[in-house]
Amino acid sequence: MYGAILGDMIGAPYEFDRGDKSKNFPLFCTETMFTDDSVMTIAVAEALMDTMGKSDAEIKAELVRSMQKWGRKYPYAGYGGMFAQWLMENDPKPYGSYGNGSAMRVSAAGWLYETIEETRKAARLTAEVTHNHPEGIKGAEAAAAAIFLARTGSTKEEIKDYIINEFHYDLSRTCDEIRPNYHHVESCQETVPEAITAFLEGEDFEDVIRTAVSLGGDCDTLTCIAGGIAEAFYGVPANMKLECRNRLHNDMTEVLDRFEKLTSTAFHDPFLDGNEVIEEAILNYYNNTVKENLIAVLDSIAKRAVEDGHFIIPVQSAENDDMSFTFRAIWGNDGRLWQAAFTSQSEFEKGEPSRILSNFIDTTLEACLDFEEVEGFIINPWGRSFKLTKELIANILKICKEQA
Repeated sequence: MYGAILGDMIGAPYEFDRGDKSKNFPLFCTETMFTDDSVMTIAVAEALMDTMGKSDAEIKAELVRSMQKWGRKYPYAGYGGMFAQWLMENDPKPYGSYGNGSAMRVSAAGWLYETIEETRKAARLTAEVTHNHPEGIKGAEAAAAAIFLARTGSTKEEIKDYIINEFHYDLSRTCDEIRPNYHHVESCQETVPEAITAFLEGEDFEDVIRTAVSLGGDCDTLTCIAGGIAEAFYGVPANMKLECRNRLHNDMTEVLDRFEKLTSTAFHDPFLDGNEVIEEAILNYYNNTVKENLIAVLDSIAKRAVEDGHFIIPVQSAENDDMSFTFRAIWGNDGRLWQAAFTSQSEFEKGEPSRILSNFIDTTLEACLDFEEVEGFIINPWGRSFKLTKELIANILKICKEQA
C-alpha cells in the first residue's frame, strides 16, 4: 500500500492542474500530505483483512462499515460530493458512480489473494458498495489485476496485454501524447488507462511517480493508482517509506504494519515447499565442510529439481527495454559476479526488495550455464549462502538425468 499512498501524497500538491506537467518537481514538500485516496485505501485494506474467507455479503458489509468509520474519522480529506454524502448515511447504497475512487482505493486487493480470479472478485466487491457502474467496477478490477500481475513476476508487456485483452483500455498512447491535452477528470475510463501507461513507461518506482504527476489532471488519484502498481513491480525505496510514515497518523501506520506483515506470507508458492532439505543440507555443510556434506547439498538440489521444485529468482528491467527483464546478478565477497537464487520467501526478504520470479530449479540452472559473465549461482546470498559454480551445476544436472 505504500506505493498507492505515496502516489496520493506526492500528487496532491499538483491536483487540479496546479503543476507544470513536468517530471522536475520536489517529491516532498510542506503540501505533501494524504488525502481521501489514502484514507480509503487504508479503510479497504482493513476491511479485506478482517473478512478473509468470509462471504461476499459479509465482505461488502464490512467494507461499508470500515469506509464509513475511516471517512467520518477524517471528514476533511477531500471526498467527492456524492461519496461524502454516502459516508454519512445510515443505510448507504451504491449510487452508480464510474468515478476513479473505485480504482484509487483498491490496491490491497492486488496483494491479498493467491489467484487473479480471487483478486478481481475482491476488487469488484470493493467497487460495488458505491461505484457499481460497469466502468467503476472495471477500473477497480483493472488496477488490482495489474498489481497482482506485477507482484507475481509478469513483465510489463504481459501486464499491458492482459489489461488490453480483459478490459479493452486504450494503452496505445505514450505519456508524451497524453500530456498536452490531459486535464482534470475524475472518471475511471479517463484515469486508469493513463495511470497504467505512466507505470509502463516509468523506469523505477520514483520515475513512475514523477511520470504520473507530470500528466496533470486529477494527479493525486492517477499517481495513487500508478504508484500501487509500481510498488508491486519495483518495490518502494526505504527512505520513501519513511517519508510516507512520517506523514500518516498512528492509526494508519498500524493498519500498514498489519498489512505488510500479512502480505509477506499471503502469496504461497507451493513449488517452494520442500526446499527445506536444501537449506538443511547447506547448514550441515556450514557446520562441517567435508566432501560428504558438499555432495549432500548437490543431491538435495537435484532432488528438488526432479520434484519440479522452484527457486525464487530476483530480476531487473533489461537495459533500454523496461518491458522485459534480466536475471539479477550480485558481486560476491570473492570479487566475482554471481546470479542470485533463494529457496524461500523468508530467505529473499532478508535482503533488499526486488522484482522476483519463481522458476523451476533445473531450467534455472541450465540457463545459468549460458551466461558467460557470471561464475554461477549463489543460493540465499543474504543468509547462509552457498555458491554453485558452473562445474557444480553441471554435476547437479547430471544427477537429475540419472534420477529422472
